[in-house]
Amino acid sequence: MSGAGARPRVRVLAPAKLTVSLKVIGVRPDGYHELRSEMVTLDLADELEFDEGGTGLTVEATPGSGGGDLGSSENLVVRAMRETGRIAAVHLTKRIPVGGGLGGGSADAAAVLRWAGCADLLVALRLGADVPFCLVGGRALVEGIGDRVTALPYERRTFLLLVPPFGVDTASVYRAWDESPVSGGGLGGGGGPRANDLTAAAMAAEPRLSAWRDALGELAGTEPTIAGSGSTWFVEGGPAEAGTVALPDLRVGMERGRLLRVVTVPAEWDGG
Repeated sequence: MSGAGARPRVRVLAPAKLTVSLKVIGVRPDGYHELRSEMVTLDLADELEFDEGGTGLTVEATPGSGGGDLGSSENLVVRAMRETGRIAAVHLTKRIPVGGGLGGGSADAAAVLRWAGCADLLVALRLGADVPFCLVGGRALVEGIGDRVTALPYERRTFLLLVPPFGVDTASVYRAWDESPVSGGGLGGGGGPRANDLTAAAMAAEPRLSAWRDALGELAGTEPTIAGSGSTWFVEGGPAEAGTVALPDLRVGMERGRLLRVVTVPAEWDGG
């Protein structure tokens, strides 16, 4: 119930990101990996509603999002609120699958920064390497440790995603890359024009990934690419209609993975 002078509730979308290519440039003295990636924003989004008349965080998880186990998503929302110095009640509707490498937690943090009017990429970087891109959105070249984001012309593209029912520990993937027999990350590589240098390292860190790659490849008739450090696999193509199309789940053995058809959207996308 709202009375005179009550502040309106503000709705902010938090779109997922897809890393369509990834090159490991090297390792810095502090242990962080220098990357060069192309990232795009997808029409799959969490939603945050802010009420400055309250405090605290509530979460509503849609089926298939895995939002019952938020991982870092909740922490990132709380940390982002702390960075902005603002106080509000936040209701998070979770639609981006958790642990699939689609940047759900980073997108949520970026949504908090947008709501607070913060466009500082250094503030975003303190929250995570993917948060600066999620704050900028659209299509961009992302370099360094995520701190350099160069906007690229928007291209409308459709992707078919397969999100396995498990996540991949990012630190384990980079450790596998570092410990590869060939100096400079010999585990890197992956076929196709958008090769991801972390492909083999991700499969070394999580061997179950190979079966899900093969399942999507058989369905799509082309070799999938892994999104970032995983666990999502994707192929480009499909119907050009906007929006996420409901698709049947894909099974590997007794496990069920989530298939999503998504479309890239520009930085100013408002969900329409």
